[in-house]
Amino acid sequence: MAMSKGNPLRVLHDGTTSGGQLTRREMVQRLLAGMSAAGAWPLVGTSHPIRKLLRNDAVLEEAENLGAADWKPVFLNAEQDESLIALAESIVPGSTKAQVNRFIDLLLSVDNSENQNRFVVSLTALSAEAQRRFGKNFPSLDDNQKNLLLTDASARPVNSNSSDSRTAGKQFALQEHFENLKGWVSGAYYSSEAGMRELGWTGDYVFETFPGCEHPNQHR
Repeated sequence: MAMSKGNPLRVLHDGTTSGGQLTRREMVQRLLAGMSAAGAWPLVGTSHPIRKLLRNDAVLEEAENLGAADWKPVFLNAEQDESLIALAESIVPGSTKAQVNRFIDLLLSVDNSENQNRFVVSLTALSAEAQRRFGKNFPSLDDNQKNLLLTDASARPVNSNSSDSRTAGKQFALQEHFENLKGWVSGAYYSSEAGMRELGWTGDYVFETFPGCEHPNQHR
């Protein structure tokens, strides 16, 4: 994920940070402060459900348990979680280490059924496209196949034939499915400490304007 350089930053507070690891809630507070200063967050659409969920303090407190060795998904099943891990890493490299899949699963577990269903439909549509084009699940694709599929999905709408899309009551173009998933992945990753630091946060600053974000394979 290549980030543009040279964007101005605004001082959040005087003095130095304690040097301790920040909680997810503290990271999100800094992200929201940057959103307030910049007036927008270009990485996630204004109507995307993750924006509201990132303001849920109770969920953010629960996020501190996501690193547990015995963690299991609450909302997603094992196959969906595996697909999400692979997709997230392809959309925003570093997502696996940042445990993006675990945070998204937590957020989905408290979201409404409409957003939950839409997420599953989008995930299923990308998985179905991988099967249609390559005869394999997305996690089993090689890097070139993943990049080709996501580049096409991000560039033009392709209607999905997934039966799960029909059960949700609405057919989404493949591009819309991709944009939905990208919003979840981007919001989860860039609200983590790793994501904030990639954007240029150093501990003493929030963003006056947000840096640009462009995937090296144009998945943006």
